[in-house]
Amino acid sequence: MEGKQAGSSLDSLISSFNKRVSELQELVIARNMYPASSVPDLTAIDTALSSMELQVQSIKDRLREETEAIPKAKKLIEASLKQQEKLQRMSVYAPSHFPDKTTMLNSDINRCLLQENVKKHEQSSALRSLKSEEDAPVLPKEKKGRGSPPLWHITVDELDSLSSYMRGRLTLEKVNAAINDMVSYAEANAHLISAPKQKLAENLWEKALKLRDIVTSGALKGKHFFLETDMKGPMLKLDNTGKAILTVLRHLGRVSETRIGQNRVIILMKPN
Repeated sequence: MEGKQAGSSLDSLISSFNKRVSELQELVIARNMYPASSVPDLTAIDTALSSMELQVQSIKDRLREETEAIPKAKKLIEASLKQQEKLQRMSVYAPSHFPDKTTMLNSDINRCLLQENVKKHEQSSALRSLKSEEDAPVLPKEKKGRGSPPLWHITVDELDSLSSYMRGRLTLEKVNAAINDMVSYAEANAHLISAPKQKLAENLWEKALKLRDIVTSGALKGKHFFLETDMKGPMLKLDNTGKAILTVLRHLGRVSETRIGQNRVIILMKPN
């Protein structure tokens, strides 16, 4: 029994020796297959592998940063959506039309010049108050205390009551802004009609005489009006939109029109 075990151990030792010899032979063959000249190639491969490892590590770091930034991005998106909702609610109350900056600037300049001219004429009239006044044409006397021009904005229901053909692209804000312009024109004309010559600038006297000739018509007695040529903005202008607005306001009873001489006159009315 012991002899059999010893023989088995010897066979195992011989087998292990033969296996080791075979491995050494393979190593010798491999050494001969890859001479020393292949060392630079192996070095280049090692360098490339190291570079790839660095790139992979950089990609992992970038992915980690992006993953950490996702919650912050979600919060930013939520805040943006809330701000958008607030702006949408605010836009409902904001007017759709804003006067042109150039038009407003010109209007302010003209107003300042008019005030300056009025002051100059007031000063000069005070110095000449002891002298006899120059002869002037007899002007129609305006009825005192007739009040300010009627300012009656239209409502949403009135605008919706119009046919789509008549309403077109007009909005409530545009039409009511045009009504504001009309009142401004009428107030300016009323001032020119009632103001004495000494308180008017020279460049306004000619228009004042024109308006006073127009007002002699019985159709305009005690009424506020403006001329078609007064339609110079900022909202109401003598263009297709301005004509459409006048058509709508005539239909709703806010204005009426008449022609006196060569002048087209628009009269402000109170709605029925």
